[in-house]
Amino acid sequence: MSPRLTMDVLHPYDVTYITNPTQEELRKLALEHTPAMIETSYGNLNKITFNKARKAALTYVIAPESDAGLYSGKVINVESATCLIEGVKEYVEKQGTLIDIQGYEGLGPRAVGVQWLFTLDLTNVAAMQQILAFPREMAETPEQLARPYKPTFRLVMVPGLEAKGMPGGQAMIVDLENFSTYVIGADYFGESKKGALRMLNEYTYQRGGLTLHAGAKAVTIGGRTVTMAILGLSGTGKTTTTFSKQGEVTRPIQDDMVTLWPGGEISITENGCFAKTYGLTREAEPVIFDGTVNPSAWTENIYVNPDGTFDFSKQRLTVEEVKHYYDILVVTKAVKENVDKFLQGEVKIDDVVDEYNIPADGWDFLIWTQNGRSIIPMKAIKDAADLHDIPPLKFMGILNRDEGPDAAYPGIIRFVSPEQAGGYFMLGETTKTSAAGKERGRTRSPFTQPFFPRHNGLQPKRFAELVATMPGVVCWSMNTGWIGGDALDVKAGKALKVKIRHSSAMLEAMLTDEVAWKTDPDFGYEIVDVDDPRSAALVEKVPREILNPVFFFEKAGRMNEYRTWVGKMLQERREFLLKYEVTPDIIRAVCG
Repeated sequence: MSPRLTMDVLHPYDVTYITNPTQEELRKLALEHTPAMIETSYGNLNKITFNKARKAALTYVIAPESDAGLYSGKVINVESATCLIEGVKEYVEKQGTLIDIQGYEGLGPRAVGVQWLFTLDLTNVAAMQQILAFPREMAETPEQLARPYKPTFRLVMVPGLEAKGMPGGQAMIVDLENFSTYVIGADYFGESKKGALRMLNEYTYQRGGLTLHAGAKAVTIGGRTVTMAILGLSGTGKTTTTFSKQGEVTRPIQDDMVTLWPGGEISITENGCFAKTYGLTREAEPVIFDGTVNPSAWTENIYVNPDGTFDFSKQRLTVEEVKHYYDILVVTKAVKENVDKFLQGEVKIDDVVDEYNIPADGWDFLIWTQNGRSIIPMKAIKDAADLHDIPPLKFMGILNRDEGPDAAYPGIIRFVSPEQAGGYFMLGETTKTSAAGKERGRTRSPFTQPFFPRHNGLQPKRFAELVATMPGVVCWSMNTGWIGGDALDVKAGKALKVKIRHSSAMLEAMLTDEVAWKTDPDFGYEIVDVDDPRSAALVEKVPREILNPVFFFEKAGRMNEYRTWVGKMLQERREFLLKYEVTPDIIRAVCG
């Protein structure tokens, strides 16, 4: 009998199942069985993981090597995958107990049932996943509730098992044929969350939709309520932008992923949000802050002070702080020899960490991850939208966290055609953030969607087909990063930061149509005409150098850098779109 699971049997392993325990029961199990758990002064639990981000490079779709070109990531042959999955079965049955979370991605007729199975050392992930999943009581009819649960997807996660023969002893095995995923050797919550959403991508694509890595909110403008979708890679500001207020009323719908269907219909995925917490303040993001310090919250990788309070801005650790976290650092796979050398004074932090706080290999423990996270249930989000009644989608945008000496992406852009919008959505440009680990620099990710398992060239074609069914939709893009540099350059007066209040003001002006636009002469999209009187109110709130970076580079005597950037962007964008076999009309709309 093959160890690859199908949905014919709800409980496929010979173990004791703890099915849909309460949050309080999960809390007790986590304190008893899950390592590196910290009780905070707020009454909630914080888990320190050894993986600080998802491992996309260790994710494999089961397929023959000859079919590798059909997929966006790596593949693994059936024989190798079967061997690893057999190891999961042996390990799980030796452990003897699984937590069984049964729920749904979404509500209504588009809802998809998912079963998540976790070993006890991952109780915190079970609790977090339970919060984000819609319970059966919300998603099923009385007739369905009367019958045994029948999921469409299944995910099994075993952090204590080594994936033998695989890099780092970890592997995320994706069985699209059976809609099952096996997370082996990883403990980061994102692998559970995105594992189910990756399968959803395939499922919805097969049915004519396109799942977007996007937040969404309902915005009321002049008495009319519409939906705005905000796409972006992790760390670009999706959650922050989703929770910012525009119009008369703003109600959050989703913070991470929605599916687009013909006619502008969208379906939702999760019953809460998985928010980044680095730099979090109550003043800037009150909903996320209050949710994070709520006793019911589950958090991951936030620095906890000795008094049990959170430090949302922790970066470099002192000798005393490393000493305080010694046991947790060791259990989460910090190099013990290096930890001891630091504590003994043999190595100073400046010896192994650069000015951007990027540590050398083996010294990551000295810089606290900026990828701290918290789970916030929708019921805890003030003024959340009615998830059973989603308004039509009328605004759809992408966030670009531009950074570096040639950061010149305008504060806000409006695209002039579906083809141009499709091209920029396909590019998915941004600067890599802490969610990508230590990697930095500009990156491109098709549709900002690193969870689409099939060949990425399928996405712009489907997007164009869907936009063609949505008359009147406004497609836009916004820079949530910097102009002319980075955080260090801002301190030196050599760059500008696009702040949260700037982003909110730009969106407000676009939504209410209280701004004048003009065509950018280099790229053909529309940017704010800062000299038009109709833009005066926006220019009072957002520096003209952010709205049109040409002014920044002119003022700084750096126009040669700007012209070089223009040429570089046009060339690189064309090469990227050609690589994915994007249609010529889309390439022309982006690159001329």
